[in-house]
Amino acid sequence: MTSSAADRTGRPKAPRRAVAASERTRQPTEVRRRLIVEAAVPLIVERGSAAVGVRDVAAAAGVSVGTVTYHFESVQEVLSEAMVLHIERYYAALSEAAARATSGAEGLRLLIDALFTDDTDRHWRMWFDYWHAGDRDQAFARGQAERYESWHGEIRSLVERGADEGDFRCADPADFAVRFAALADGLALQRLRQAPPLSTEAARRHLYRLVEVELQAGVAGTAG
Repeated sequence: MTSSAADRTGRPKAPRRAVAASERTRQPTEVRRRLIVEAAVPLIVERGSAAVGVRDVAAAAGVSVGTVTYHFESVQEVLSEAMVLHIERYYAALSEAAARATSGAEGLRLLIDALFTDDTDRHWRMWFDYWHAGDRDQAFARGQAERYESWHGEIRSLVERGADEGDFRCADPADFAVRFAALADGLALQRLRQAPPLSTEAARRHLYRLVEVELQAGVAGTAG
């Protein structure tokens, strides 16, 4: 009988590799939850939340279905967090770009340019999915209200800055922000539906026109 330190041929066994502590220890709950939510984001963008199930999320995250259901009460909870994550990231990037602008007028132009690009259709699909979810879920509805309040505040701040700098004239920046956001939403929906067809350049042009007429400013961008 060979010793425990040798294989059946009599050769010494290779020493067993020690398992690193990081491999032996389960990932913290918040880390695992975040990984699952991150994996759900592209699924929703591509398919819409209604077409994403728990098995899809588990496969994308590289975990078992049981792992998903252990960390989340339902697939809807995963999708909710994924949509919020995407939307917060998107608007954070817009805010950072506007903050770096050298003037309020430039900041508003940067917002318009960023709202309609070849890549933003993916965002708008997610946004309208999130919007419709508010009809079914009060948590979504509250999140939407907070997001709109923040978004309107961002637009209003740029208009107020532009007015202070002498580029804009606006009696009610808050009122303008409501119209600007509403027009952006409407153009985005038309762009996604393409009924009638709407290009990104045309969508930008409509927003530039709103700024030019209402703020009496020559801030039209380069869109043709």
